[in-house]
Amino acid sequence: MNGIALAGAGWGGQGLLAALLIQAGQMALVLLAAPLLVGIVRKAKARLQRRRGASVLQPYRDLRRLLGKEVVLAENASWLFRTAPYAIFAATWVAAALVPTFATGLIFSWTGDLIVITALLGGARFALALAGMDIGTSFGGLGASREVMIASLAEPAMLMLVFCVAIVAGSTQLSSVAAYMLTQPVGLRVSLALALVALCIVAVAENGRVPVDNPATHLELTMVHEAMVLEYSGRHLAMIELASALKLLLFASLIGCLFFPFGLAHAGSAWTGYLLAIGLWCGKLLVMAGLLGTLELSIAKMRVFRVPNFLGAAFMFGLLGVLLLFVSRGM
Repeated sequence: MNGIALAGAGWGGQGLLAALLIQAGQMALVLLAAPLLVGIVRKAKARLQRRRGASVLQPYRDLRRLLGKEVVLAENASWLFRTAPYAIFAATWVAAALVPTFATGLIFSWTGDLIVITALLGGARFALALAGMDIGTSFGGLGASREVMIASLAEPAMLMLVFCVAIVAGSTQLSSVAAYMLTQPVGLRVSLALALVALCIVAVAENGRVPVDNPATHLELTMVHEAMVLEYSGRHLAMIELASALKLLLFASLIGCLFFPFGLAHAGSAWTGYLLAIGLWCGKLLVMAGLLGTLELSIAKMRVFRVPNFLGAAFMFGLLGVLLLFVSRGM
């Protein structure tokens, strides 16, 4: 309650109710915008391939269709297999809602810590890997083993770039980091550039995008995420697909918050300021969706056993950023 009181103090005359409404609005916004971001990425890839492609609203139709279908469960499915989709969705939604999308200093911003977000994503990944092995199929075990292998390399790289950003801003709280980047003369730093590259590599790996994985394939020799969810159907699969879209939105918002925080509104701003900030946030997402689509068409998927080298580069970039900051704070 002390954290809520301290965060609510910056809202002035708007009161606690307005602060709660803005926070609830951000939670609803990330939930509604996540499938749209996936649709935009698919549309961008289709246009770059000179195809018409599906509508950007197709992910919403897919989710509605899955929610209306009956759930089919294997006879040996345990309670873990049934509850994992909801736990994965809840953890990913909370993590995505903690990232400042269009405003800093929201009433629950004191909980938006980079280490907490990393832990929430790690918990969701652990639940998905357990669910993939629960049925006992070969595909589930294959996907779970690959997912754990990727996670064991991606999480240290993520922590390294967290340390790099925290040394610069003096905090791991996202609102504080964004406010520092906005108000202080940070300038162009080699350490932050290395952290940005590391975060982009981790984002590609965490979301199972090319070159680490291909979300549009079901080939047994290449799939990672899809292998773990092959046994899911109906609303369970809808929860997992929505959580996957939320994770993509989370990393896009995280890149915008940490390295391109321009346009973020502050606590207690006018409603017009929030609307402008939402528009700028949507513009950032459009740019990143276009870049992701271009990247996926420009390179080929790498072999599974080359992924450690790819993520090892992210870890080294984060480590070099931290070492440069220890050598000189101005770097």
